[in-house]
Amino acid sequence: MKWVGSLRSMWPRPTPGLPPGQRALDIFPRFSDNPLLRPPSSVGPARIEVGGEGITPFTLTANDLARIDPREQTSDFHCVTTWTHRQVRWTGLPMTAVWKQLIAARCPDRVAYVVAIGADEFRAVYTLDDLLGPDVLVASTLHGEPLEIRHGAPLRLLSPSQYGYKSVKHLCALEIHVTEPPSTLGPKEHLRARVALEERHSRIPARLLRWPYRLLVPLTITVAERTGRIASEDAQARRQPRAPKAE
Repeated sequence: MKWVGSLRSMWPRPTPGLPPGQRALDIFPRFSDNPLLRPPSSVGPARIEVGGEGITPFTLTANDLARIDPREQTSDFHCVTTWTHRQVRWTGLPMTAVWKQLIAARCPDRVAYVVAIGADEFRAVYTLDDLLGPDVLVASTLHGEPLEIRHGAPLRLLSPSQYGYKSVKHLCALEIHVTEPPSTLGPKEHLRARVALEERHSRIPARLLRWPYRLLVPLTITVAERTGRIASEDAQARRQPRAPKAE
């Protein structure tokens, strides 16, 4: 799908009732810490590899995940760069149920942290308590439609109470840890990243980041949408049947 946006549509606007420092964005764009990095051009069946400290690696297949009852959930999506897209409707599996029914029995009792990994190699670190929050989903649909590649197909780890970089797209693996693992984002990743407490950065005060982050929003959207579109076009081209060679 070709995406075209105006500068006005890409600029967050002041809106009452949002968390500290957040502004509303009417569009729900593809967004990324590295907008030049293309998303996977194709995705396979839903599956999650589980490994880490003190466990034998195993795979949650689509059949395993189908044992969990799905839930529909509407929540605001808050990006760390200060934009919020309101009333996003997701359907997915409650992470608490996935953990308790499919993962917990194979893990050591001392698990305290989990790293979620996307097929685009993005990684985010969670405390186990945050990962098992009541609103965390392994999402598979957006507004009643299967997730597109631009929004994280086939599975996206959705954590609405945390900033968007914790909602890992193209979820393909979970790493279990007893001690806190290092972050690939460095100090930019706050371990908790709670929107209500404005935990935008592990070192820099949140108020100092609002305008620098906000000024990057239109450019980041433009670049991220372009790289997403290129990946989608490549995937579509590969799906086209090839003409037989002339004899």
